[in-house]
Amino acid sequence: MSRTGRLTTHVLDTALGKPAENLRIDLYRLDGEERQLIRTVRTNSDGRVDGPLAEGEAFQAGQYELVFHAGDYLRTAGVALVEPAFLDLIPLRFGIADAASHYHVPLLLSPYGYSTYRGS
Repeated sequence: MSRTGRLTTHVLDTALGKPAENLRIDLYRLDGEERQLIRTVRTNSDGRVDGPLAEGEAFQAGQYELVFHAGDYLRTAGVALVEPAFLDLIPLRFGIADAASHYHVPLLLSPYGYSTYRGS
């Protein structure tokens, strides 16, 4: 049985204690310092994206970047941010070594901090 690799994400708003709904995320594939936009998505009411960000033949070993538009999300959520916001765009660069595996890259977000990890 062959496995199909895929990339998924979700965003949790740790300040509000709920999923981050309608947060824009851009996915790029990197080639050195060149960035190629693969797709732009928004999170659903569960803070997830409806389906994988990349999968199958479109999911290859290499370097990627997710850009989370945290500032726009926080402003829309009613958070009073200083200007410029401490966190606005959050770029996460990571490598895919095994394109047959599932890579899950979640973001835990608050107005003044974030964390991420490779999930399952």
